[in-house]
Amino acid sequence: MRPAPPRDRLNPIAHMASSYILGISAFYHDSAACLLVDGEIVAAAQEERFSRKKGDAAFPARAVAYCLETAAIQPADLAYVGFYDKPLLKFERILETYLGVAPKGFASFRMAGPLWMKEKLFMDRDIRRELGGYEGEIRYAEHHESHAASAFFPSPFREAAILTVDGVGEWATASMGVGREGELELLKELYWPDSLGLLYSAFTYYTGFKVNSGEYKVMGLAPYGEPKYVETIYRELVDLHEDGSFTLNQDYFNYLTGLTMTNGAFDRLFGGPPRVPESKLTQREMDLARSVQVVCEEVMMRMARTLHRETGMENLCLAGGVALNCVANGRILREGPFRRLWIQPAAGDAGGALGVAQLIWHRCCKQPRTVVAGKDAMRGAYLGPAFRPDEIEAYLESQGAVYERLERACLLQRAAELLAQEKVVGWFNGRMEFGPRALGARSILGDPRSPRMQAQMNIKIKFREGFRPFAPSVLRERVADYFELDADSPYMLLVAPVKRERQIPMTHEQRGLWGIDQLNVVRSDIPAVTHIDYSARIQTVTRDTNPDYYDLIAAFERLTGCAVLVNTSFNVRGEPIVCTPADAYRCFMRTHIDYLVLGPFLLDKAQQPAWKESHDWKAEFQLD
Repeated sequence: MRPAPPRDRLNPIAHMASSYILGISAFYHDSAACLLVDGEIVAAAQEERFSRKKGDAAFPARAVAYCLETAAIQPADLAYVGFYDKPLLKFERILETYLGVAPKGFASFRMAGPLWMKEKLFMDRDIRRELGGYEGEIRYAEHHESHAASAFFPSPFREAAILTVDGVGEWATASMGVGREGELELLKELYWPDSLGLLYSAFTYYTGFKVNSGEYKVMGLAPYGEPKYVETIYRELVDLHEDGSFTLNQDYFNYLTGLTMTNGAFDRLFGGPPRVPESKLTQREMDLARSVQVVCEEVMMRMARTLHRETGMENLCLAGGVALNCVANGRILREGPFRRLWIQPAAGDAGGALGVAQLIWHRCCKQPRTVVAGKDAMRGAYLGPAFRPDEIEAYLESQGAVYERLERACLLQRAAELLAQEKVVGWFNGRMEFGPRALGARSILGDPRSPRMQAQMNIKIKFREGFRPFAPSVLRERVADYFELDADSPYMLLVAPVKRERQIPMTHEQRGLWGIDQLNVVRSDIPAVTHIDYSARIQTVTRDTNPDYYDLIAAFERLTGCAVLVNTSFNVRGEPIVCTPADAYRCFMRTHIDYLVLGPFLLDKAQQPAWKESHDWKAEFQLD
């Protein structure tokens, strides 16, 4: 990595008496808005949750409206608006790239150029227009500074090393830095076109999944394969150095000049063309997934070691899209030199909205941080909309739905009993989560002890690939009883092994299975959340951040002796996580979810009126 260049410092300005700061990320993928009130995060949400367009990159008009409504303010009340990257600097990179590879990049430039000339170069104008003529200041931060700020400022650490890794911002693709109290500084950066995020996305594309959303699938598929291509990747694609920096051999990639991630040379290197999306997965895709995951982990481990050696700090904060790779995060925690880890729950571009807002608060307004030992400032990531019981009931009445309204203790007990009977329960409770993970506010829940639960939830409810693993939600004080982890993991961003005494060893016949045939082998006494390598992606739950969800798990434990629930996001494949009661009821009625908890209301699928679809949603999601 090279030293980071000096930044244009955001000019210090006197703190205003009433300080509302709006952060915005937009126009690449996963647009979002975040509002700070006197430095406190009071609202944050992705635009996709409102528009129902997965990964929506448009200006986050609905998310902005939600944030302003939460604080009961108008755009004119804002002290600052911040944008999470610098469009002119990004355009410089795009233009230089096209000129450097011309004429080969003309097709790609023909698509991107007009969009930049019409919209992205006039960001001030567009932001002011979208905010109804906002006349205040608009500040821009560099992309990786926004990531770094989102990682450090909300963390529970007074000082920490910072590592950000993604596809690309303006020029940087990764950064190393330090944060101390209310200041942060980036020390080194890795630059375009050498990008760990784009390397992983290239394999996402090649294995037949969608770039910028299918990377989770590659990570989930990896344990089914063998790392047979690792040496090929190091020999032909990646020149990796000891400090974690690397160069990519662009002879095998197409993202500089074309409209795809890989090219014919990549095809020849790995024995054929990319997998056709939705076609059958073969052992080749599993081996490719395992191989790029191994390389990703090694790069992240080397970066972490270098950062520790050069800063001497005990704490590490992570952000950027690659920080959502919870398998790599787990390795850094278990094997790395840092004692403590904190990962921004909205680690991708959505979190940039939060990062730029906090940069303005601490750097422009010169405001100090308040750090509470052992507690971050993200409020459990429950920063989205909530709905009152009367709003929920009005919607249910409009649908002719059949429901019961129950007191809290009775509702939790009934839901726990249904889960213990292996029923699948949709759980809509409180404020929606910010970031890609459902954390017990917009979740689908199940019994982890059931060997049938994973297949049932994947095929009949999520309508997705059967290999996709599910996560366990576990009471924080019981996590070490189930997993090789004794640390907070509130945002489902760490993978750790299931305790050895809970594992079920494979038989001789089972050890002979390969690939997807390993899926139905029971691996532990919580098989629905145990991946085939005996690992799990863990969410620890505490009463102070989500009392209803905590008490539900506790009620389930009293009934069953198990302090764990299966937790997956409340949506079907191809759709964003549900936001409103209408979204939740629609998903409930279109799937095989048995029961739905909507605030204080309990609904039994068997009692509901027939659901009438306004369009052929099964065709939309390519379902049988």
